[in-house]
Amino acid sequence: MDQVLLSIIAVSGLCALYTHAGRQYYFVYEAKNMTEALSYCRDKYTDLASIDNMKDVELLNTKADSKRMVSYSHLAWIGLYDDVESWRWSLSDRSFYKPGESTFRHWSPEEPNNKRGVKHCGQMYTGLWNDVPCEKLYKPVCSDVTGSNVTFVLINTNMSWTEAQRYCREHHTDLASVRNLDENQKIQDLSSGHKVWIGLSRETWKWMDGSNSLFRYWGENEPNNCSQNEKCVAAHFKKSGRWEDWSCHYKRASICYRDASLSRVVKVRLVKRSSSLDLNDAAVMDAMLKQLKQKLKDQGLKEEDVKLSWRKQADGKVFHKEEKKKKMITKPKDEL
Repeated sequence: MDQVLLSIIAVSGLCALYTHAGRQYYFVYEAKNMTEALSYCRDKYTDLASIDNMKDVELLNTKADSKRMVSYSHLAWIGLYDDVESWRWSLSDRSFYKPGESTFRHWSPEEPNNKRGVKHCGQMYTGLWNDVPCEKLYKPVCSDVTGSNVTFVLINTNMSWTEAQRYCREHHTDLASVRNLDENQKIQDLSSGHKVWIGLSRETWKWMDGSNSLFRYWGENEPNNCSQNEKCVAAHFKKSGRWEDWSCHYKRASICYRDASLSRVVKVRLVKRSSSLDLNDAAVMDAMLKQLKQKLKDQGLKEEDVKLSWRKQADGKVFHKEEKKKKMITKPKDEL
């Protein structure tokens, strides 16, 4: 991965958050959609608010001025969002996939729909894919991989997606990845009309600033994804600051934070040698972060004293191709 790290032509924000004693929150009452709120918080403060515990919730409840909140009053954006584009295969070995194969998809019409916000795992039925709750019970299709060759095996026991992944990793290579239409047809023939698990899943609610906090403070029956497009989260200060999922285009107040510790945002430029490398692939970004952490450790920093994360931009991506600036040619006056 050293070659990958030194290979990329792109610009991104790398966020290094050092151990801190606390943070300061700021309410922004000017109504903004999620994209505008994220840009404003990152420009003026550190980021949209990530909330780690009930003490922070109680603090925000005491500071909120709902009379200044416009539109649907009492609501303010926080930095939690549903990463609906994070579908990836259980088998993460990049050498198994040729260019474009790790992103092959064969969804049913109008899928994935993330209905009610709980569909995070991939199921196949009659050759088409659906997003379904991971707790559902289906037969898994495992894979036995040798180099780039693969054999699929149907397991005749119903289990959850997590149980299926564990079983396939213990007794075979992994849950089945589907790299192309030919492999999709093989699994369809093998499943004989049954609904089966494949190795596709996605991450769910995540913090904009890369925090790995698992603290959640959802309201009753939330998240519900009523409009099937509710990817962003607002705190409702007439409901004790409990969280609700909303479509990101609504105008809301927002909550920013400034880290009270030493923090630094660093832009990095990487040079890409392989045109097939997807820098926004979660596995690639994770691998690069591991290397960066190791380099900091080699320089004497303790692992518990530093936290690294990639900062996503307003469009949800970390890396963007750097456009080359065109040189302007000015002719001498006597040639005009």
